[in-house]
Amino acid sequence: MIDISTTVLILLPLAATVAGFVDTLAGGGGLITVPALLLAGLPPLNALATNKVQGSIGTLTASVLLMRKGLLKPAQLKTPLFYCTLAAVLGTVLVQFLPAVWLSRIVPLVLLIIALYFLLAPNAGQIEARPRLQAHLYQRLVLPIIAFYDGLIGPGTGSFFCWAGVALRGQTLLTATAHAKAFNFMSNLASVAVFVLGGKVLWDIGLCMMLGQMLGAGLATVVMVKKGSVLIRPMIVAVCFIMLLRLWANA
Repeated sequence: MIDISTTVLILLPLAATVAGFVDTLAGGGGLITVPALLLAGLPPLNALATNKVQGSIGTLTASVLLMRKGLLKPAQLKTPLFYCTLAAVLGTVLVQFLPAVWLSRIVPLVLLIIALYFLLAPNAGQIEARPRLQAHLYQRLVLPIIAFYDGLIGPGTGSFFCWAGVALRGQTLLTATAHAKAFNFMSNLASVAVFVLGGKVLWDIGLCMMLGQMLGAGLATVVMVKKGSVLIRPMIVAVCFIMLLRLWANA
């Protein structure tokens, strides 16, 4: 039994609110919530499981609101969501048995590529462009790889999905970010199912953080629609560099 103080239960929803806002616009909300959960005294696996539960509500909130605004069309998402779900389940199962040290070298490189892409290509994602990768390869290979990573580790998944949509499918930054929320929700949900079955989720903490996630994601969705790539692009670059610094500091 983990003893969590009342003060911590108040501060964690505040952290979740900020994380929900940041994650909806640029990904990387786990940079805020996972350290907060660890500082609260949760064991690493319980922190990852509880983080997935509260984070899934943020991506669900953003996805529903974006559907209502016409930026997400469910009919176009059925196939990629199916493959993302399977890949995320596999990643979540493996993380409970296998060390993920090998990712410590790959993830920083990918984050650096994403940050430089959006930093050095200011027009990327401004208008819809010609796809560089066929839809079936994108849906059955690229998206599942990102979802697998989300189930295995997680930080930066939203940024990865967003970059893939812009760079490989020629989507606008707004469209790619909207789609990233749906993909991220399904990979989160698949991970949550595995963690729940394994009894790793601390529900009292997760539930109190869900309210913060819903508020943060809701506010970010309004900002996303109004500001679009003007705000999304610098946030993605900033989040990627912050994640890089954190990974290098922990190396």
